Amino acid sequence: MSLVSKIKSNPALKQLAHRLMIPANEHRPRLWVRLLVNPFFHKKGKHAVIRRRTRMDVFPYNKFNLGIKSVIEDFATINNGVGDVIIGDQTIVGLGNVIIGPVIIGNEVMLAQNIVISGLNHGYEDIHISPRQQKETCKQITISDDVWIGSNSVITAGVTLGKHCIIGAGSVVTKDIPEFSVAVGNPAKVIKKYNQITGIWERVN
Repeated sequence: MSLVSKIKSNPALKQLAHRLMIPANEHRPRLWVRLLVNPFFHKKGKHAVIRRRTRMDVFPYNKFNLGIKSVIEDFATINNGVGDVIIGDQTIVGLGNVIIGPVIIGNEVMLAQNIVISGLNHGYEDIHISPRQQKETCKQITISDDVWIGSNSVITAGVTLGKHCIIGAGSVVTKDIPEFSVAVGNPAKVIKKYNQITGIWERVN
């Protein structure tokens, strides 16, 4: 069993590790974790770029991978605290994006500005306790290759976006979107699909 697995399986060790890595009342790693630990656990592909004003709330106990020639623009936030964040090759994470794991993003994906992609939710069912204190739930988000997501969109936990699908600006995606389709709205609905036989993008009634 690896050291990380041992810590995760022991509540006391896990609590101690959190205190050592994360300042009180914060959700980002301490400086020593960012500088001395993360570089040995996380993978950054050749010619990949993370802009200086990006907030990297990444921890060594979950994966963070950034593929070849991919870019994370300024003012984005990447958080793998509750699940892995894997970003493929030649993918662009736009200005002001928020990505909270567990999330897998494919190759040559375009994320425009101010997009929220979060695999994390909080419970709310117990009315005697604030949602802040209720159990967290996580469901993986998968964004396939060649996807384009318009600005100010939200991708919710558990959603899968199929290959080469397009999400219109300002959409809230709460269900899976099939490959080679265009979806817009809140909640997002498919309005076009690519017809493999005719080679035409056809409107869906």
